[in-house]
Amino acid sequence: MVLDLFGLKGKVAFITGASYGIGFAIAKAYVAAGAKIVFNDIKRELVDKGLAAYEEAGIKTHGYVCDVTDENAVNETVKRIEKEVGVIDILVNNAGIIKRIPMCEMTAAEFRQVIDVDLNAPFIVSKAVIPSMIRKGHGKIINICSMMSELGRETVSAYAAAKGGLKMLTRNICSEYGAQNIQCNGIGPGYIETPQTAPLRVAGHPFNSFIISKTPAGRWGTTDDLTGPAVFLASDASNFVNGHILYVDGGILAYIGRQPS
Repeated sequence: MVLDLFGLKGKVAFITGASYGIGFAIAKAYVAAGAKIVFNDIKRELVDKGLAAYEEAGIKTHGYVCDVTDENAVNETVKRIEKEVGVIDILVNNAGIIKRIPMCEMTAAEFRQVIDVDLNAPFIVSKAVIPSMIRKGHGKIINICSMMSELGRETVSAYAAAKGGLKMLTRNICSEYGAQNIQCNGIGPGYIETPQTAPLRVAGHPFNSFIISKTPAGRWGTTDDLTGPAVFLASDASNFVNGHILYVDGGILAYIGRQPS
């Protein structure tokens, strides 16, 4: 059956920074599709909080404390995962940060921190899992990109630069390792309802009205809107999809906006 192509039974999925939010939603969808979930976070308390949230949802997971910008720590964590859970079949580079600071007010250190987490870390983690994927004969890498790899906006120079770089890293992993049956694709979320965006979504907030007016769907996205695309890109249904960025944005990138009245 065609639906069998979307199953993830027996697959090991490593989702970085999946204690909450988008990563947590993707993890729940992968479990429903049959996968085993591994996640990390930078602090023990965040990992424990994530484990408790998964347990409350009735999901068994494996959580590791790991700073994804630390190459040695990542390599050791991947070795532990392979020993304790299994070889990683699916990697979702989800961990990320944003600093909303006007460019001329942002320090070089702040810029580097965003680049380190949002671009260098996906490089480090991907590099750590690819050799075992090659030996196993298959692998899926999904990078959580952004519309900011296509658009600019005030105060997000570092984030846009990092996500633009991540888009091209996605295409380059495809180019280098497609022949080894590794598919590397990206998901570019639009404006999504998360705890971080809650203050912007209150009724009457100008940014809330702005986003709704710019989105043909007429609403913010939810984390559940990202789960179908994430399952597709992790499954055999996408075996000939490679180097692609799937924008899940309610149509923002296709829309020039309404004419002022």
